[in-house]
Amino acid sequence: MGETPPVLRADARRNRDKLLAEAAQLFAERGVNAALEEIARRAGVGIGTLYRHFPTRDALIATVYQRESEALYAAAEQMAATLPADEALGRWMHRSLDMMATKRGLGESLKALLRERPELLTASKSGFPGTVERLLNAAKASGRVRGDVELADVLHALNGIYAAPESADWRARSGRVLDLLMAGMRQGVAAE
Repeated sequence: MGETPPVLRADARRNRDKLLAEAAQLFAERGVNAALEEIARRAGVGIGTLYRHFPTRDALIATVYQRESEALYAAAEQMAATLPADEALGRWMHRSLDMMATKRGLGESLKALLRERPELLTASKSGFPGTVERLLNAAKASGRVRGDVELADVLHALNGIYAAPESADWRARSGRVLDLLMAGMRQGVAAE
């Protein structure tokens, strides 16, 4: 594991958070070679601020990936606590599209980084299937999705979405596929 990061002042933490949000968006849109200067500009800070927080592009990539993973799993907990079980599953799968888009944008750089820092991959791989399983089991137990849906079925569908060829409408089309998946999982279940 790495060193514990220093505690940041509130303004520095806000700048760091803005940089990470803009980097995630630009990486998802344009790939990992998006200009660091544009990330800084869109975050409303200078390039020196970006380099103070992230001395290398790889450091920025690793932090974006880790932050997006953590946000995805936190969203699952929040949705599970506040929504009917089937809605929590469906909305979380839609939310996972953001993470998929970020991973696609990080491409080969992420693969190389994960080879160097396998702890990032271990945490995300164990987290994703486990989170899908918890949400799916809750939805099945509530009677809001079919009892014969298996975790492997859902993961297979999500992997298919991730592996679909890049296109201008990938995210919108992927969202429609998720809606169809949820409709299929609800098929034959009595409405409340």
